[in-house]
Amino acid sequence: MMAWAWRSALAGVAISMSALAPPALAANNDPVVLVHGFLGFGPDDLPGTGFSYWGGSNDIAAHMRRFNGSHSVFAAAVGPVSSNWDRAVELYYQIKGGCADYGARHTASHAAFGAVQKPAGKCWAADPANNPQHYPLALYPAWDASHPLHLIAHSQGGQTVRTLIQLLENGPPNGSEGDGELYAGGKIGWVKSATTISSPHNGTTLRDVIVDFLPHVSELAGKIIDIAGLGGSHNPLYQFRLEQFKLAQEPAESFRDFFERIQGTPFWALANHDAAQWDLGPDGARELNAWVRTSPHVYYYSIGSDATEAGSLCCNNTDRIIAPFQSPSYRYARRDMIFLSKPTAGEWVVPAFFQPGMGSYTQSSPHRVHIDSDWFPNDGVVNTVSMKGPAGQPQRNYDGNSVRGAWNYLGAYRGHDHFDMIGWLTPAYAVYPLYDRISAIIYGL
Repeated sequence: MMAWAWRSALAGVAISMSALAPPALAANNDPVVLVHGFLGFGPDDLPGTGFSYWGGSNDIAAHMRRFNGSHSVFAAAVGPVSSNWDRAVELYYQIKGGCADYGARHTASHAAFGAVQKPAGKCWAADPANNPQHYPLALYPAWDASHPLHLIAHSQGGQTVRTLIQLLENGPPNGSEGDGELYAGGKIGWVKSATTISSPHNGTTLRDVIVDFLPHVSELAGKIIDIAGLGGSHNPLYQFRLEQFKLAQEPAESFRDFFERIQGTPFWALANHDAAQWDLGPDGARELNAWVRTSPHVYYYSIGSDATEAGSLCCNNTDRIIAPFQSPSYRYARRDMIFLSKPTAGEWVVPAFFQPGMGSYTQSSPHRVHIDSDWFPNDGVVNTVSMKGPAGQPQRNYDGNSVRGAWNYLGAYRGHDHFDMIGWLTPAYAVYPLYDRISAIIYGL
């Protein structure tokens, strides 16, 4: 739980941000779709808890709907551990309607890991009057160039919406993927804006810091469920949504039991590049960025976060005292960082030695992405330097004017961890002004 002093500081930020972006008459009434990040969940996934991915005990989607009182805001639910390709496919059909088609060539190239092209069950109905299978209703079936939308994404969701825009406008990068409507390309103007919050556009070193990554997935998801007030051990509601790898969770099977059953399957192999564990690392992100480009037709915005500080316990708000062999340039987790992220944000202690964390991790192996001290600042999950936009693609600091085809960077929220940015364990007055600021910009386009 955050200290009162920190809440007071956030209140001051909230007031200043509200002054920057007061509500105004909207220039457009285009809907918004919120896209969650890694290990995220949709609005129907944890019923009865009162806990939302977008806002925690608050409700960011409902707050944004009240902005001028006329905007539709939807929250999507895509694969929590899936690749950005698979998540983009699911996002498309969830918005437009139809059954997920992961592409013939794409599926064939990952068949060794169990991938299938059109799994049963991942369908959404575009017409509620013609829904004999009782599929969930699509979010916005009218979606096209005449009825565009805004995408707002947190964390891995930023990579996902970029991938979706690339497929919409240009189709697949390596030839035909079959007759799936997403792969036809030419869907220019369908997305008016894409806003990313604390997104790993160039990857996160968290993937490399936690070398033995996969067993931690179940543990992290369990902690998220615990925060929501469900208890992680026996909860059957949280889902991996891996039907495209023939890994379906049984209706009465708990998340932890499901994970224990599937963790030895080929999907989790490090050689499988059709999974989040590849896309989220710097090397996987570089591979993604090689074909997912910034569209000249879309307004892009990015927002960063940083919940670390340099120095020792005597000089900042961290829990850590620097050992004699440690560098003062290393970054350490603030005392008020959410407990999910503290162990790996800076140096962290394991029996008998210090383990490098994101705040001190470097990497200079040939043929891999070079990681230096620029990567030390982080929000506990993503390196701040990675949040501005994909490397080598157009970027600019937002100055009140929006430019299409470039990443308009709204700056980094200092002292905010990865989950502060979506309102977890944070009061409404601290998180809502961020989304008021976003709303004022995108509704004014």
